[in-house]
Amino acid sequence: MSHGSGKGSMELLETVVFPALVPGGVGTLEDAFIFDIPGRRFAFTTDSFVVSPLEFPGGDIGKLAACGTINDLSMMAAKPILLSVALILEEGLDIAFLAKMLHSLHAVCASQGVRIACGDTKVVDRGKADGMFINTSGIGIVKVGISLSAANARAGDIVIVSGGIGLHGTTVLAQRKNLHFATAAVSDCAPLFSLSDALLSAVPLTRTLRDATRGGLAAVVYEIARASKACIVIDEASVPVPKVVRGACAFLGMDPLHIANEGRFIAIVPPESAGAAIAALHAHPDGRDACVIGTVTPAGRFPALLTTAIGGTRPLEMPPGELLPRIC
Repeated sequence: MSHGSGKGSMELLETVVFPALVPGGVGTLEDAFIFDIPGRRFAFTTDSFVVSPLEFPGGDIGKLAACGTINDLSMMAAKPILLSVALILEEGLDIAFLAKMLHSLHAVCASQGVRIACGDTKVVDRGKADGMFINTSGIGIVKVGISLSAANARAGDIVIVSGGIGLHGTTVLAQRKNLHFATAAVSDCAPLFSLSDALLSAVPLTRTLRDATRGGLAAVVYEIARASKACIVIDEASVPVPKVVRGACAFLGMDPLHIANEGRFIAIVPPESAGAAIAALHAHPDGRDACVIGTVTPAGRFPALLTTAIGGTRPLEMPPGELLPRIC
């Protein structure tokens, strides 16, 4: 299970997956692959969803599957247009529940103007799929004049988070483990195209967008810094952590920066554009809690640093593995 996220996942990819599937090298790892057809630029991405439980406050596996792929396209400045849906269903799954999950997936797509173009269905033996798994792939049209990459961050740039962190991971954990003190948590699972597009319209020179899913904010910051060959310094006191997340992490000994999100992104913008970026995010209902949380500095000994609330500085490490398996 440690290979599902963080350092374990990166090790698996770099030592087994990439050498076998992309022997020529993969370059910068982005949320979607960009390709050109004469006159248009497109983005293509895929993702699989194995969340447990299948329903949770604020979402379910259907909503999660739609949002996850829509958001990966959005982080590359692509307007999602087409989605594929592949289902792996366990023998014994309630048909009414299946229909409910599919209606949830479709509702997100319909709200975003995304057409479900193709799909596949497989049924496996009882006990082999924990109810249902979903794979979605998506194609989007990239916004003209925008060039985003995890490798674009430059010294002096400003780091912004679009809202309070850790709600998705805390919500799923609370439901799975019956944590009564965290039952107020509601997942932040949401499509991000509208919010990201508002930011890009206001600040077309935005360097990087990346949604902070598995591994949380810490993993995303680490990945961007590593790809950009820079150092990112995060101010711990500036990071918005909802009260329920902070309480759950304090009780369980977990770091909010490592907790997964499904409706939050990190933006890297030039310093002169920070004010316009925050204003654009605050003007959108899903970005009211957006704030500046750090800066990009020249490369140093560590890819990422955290300035702590008591004034010290420590390395901000990528999580060692899957701290909370089956969250997406």
